[in-house]
Amino acid sequence: MTDNGATGALTPFVELDRADWSELARSTPQPLSETEIVQLRGLGDVLDMREVAEVYLPLSRLLNLYAAGTQHLHRATSDFLGERAARTPFVIGVAGSVAVGKSTVSRLLRELLSRWDNTPRVELITTDGFLYPNAELERRGLMGRKGFPESYDRRALMRFVTDVKSGVPEVRAPFYSHLSYDIIPDAQVIVRQPDILIVEGLNVLQSPAAGSLAISDLFDFSVYVDAATSSIEHWYVERFLKLQQGAFANPQSYFHRFAGLSRDEAVAVAHEIWKSINEPNLIQNVRPTRSRAKLVLRKSPEHKVSSVLLRKL
Repeated sequence: MTDNGATGALTPFVELDRADWSELARSTPQPLSETEIVQLRGLGDVLDMREVAEVYLPLSRLLNLYAAGTQHLHRATSDFLGERAARTPFVIGVAGSVAVGKSTVSRLLRELLSRWDNTPRVELITTDGFLYPNAELERRGLMGRKGFPESYDRRALMRFVTDVKSGVPEVRAPFYSHLSYDIIPDAQVIVRQPDILIVEGLNVLQSPAAGSLAISDLFDFSVYVDAATSSIEHWYVERFLKLQQGAFANPQSYFHRFAGLSRDEAVAVAHEIWKSINEPNLIQNVRPTRSRAKLVLRKSPEHKVSSVLLRKL
């Protein structure tokens, strides 16, 4: 465990190396089977039983403690006010670059947190559903900036999380298809009063505009998945190549036009997309939000978490 304040470089985080972090939940039983872990793993991820035990079991235990503490604070506040307000969901934000593995982290946390007795109902929503439809992005001249903050209907996203946090019995979100690369009309994701809501997306930790709220203001906890830019680019290219051999082969895929490329051509296209869209968005919009997270998972070039930064209380 390190605290850079001791060397004069003040930081709001305590950094724990993987070995120290894994000791924090050594006695916590592993609730997932190897088959379940494989099913949760995203393209290019190296998630395995050891990674779950050493990194994500301690994180799920910490989040469980935070959720329980929030429930206790809610009860104490209700007693103080002389009312019995309904308990509202504990909301977790998960942010990070394209291809860094935040979707796998989010799915894994959903499964782990649902195994704790006091949080059996855990829902996951991605901000992809709040992207403007492609037709609207084309109208606004934003197709080349898909994933940048301005490509999202941020008001709709704020309404959705506000309604969930307020205890609305049933809240609906648009459904996004990665096959068609677009919002699907008349398809919805329905969230019904979960114990925990996980909100995953590139820009979920962005600062609010002056005089307004940001979605991150509604989070009870937030996680940023971090890695070196060069590592993320490599993972992005490798994922692109796997998709080219898989999903892109489907004639219904938005990226079907790339299916017939040679390996060298596909690598060149992947690097161009990274350099023109994903890297600028990471540098300009995503990575600057890292310091707003309560916990940062730092990944090594091998796609494994090497250390954890936890914000000091």
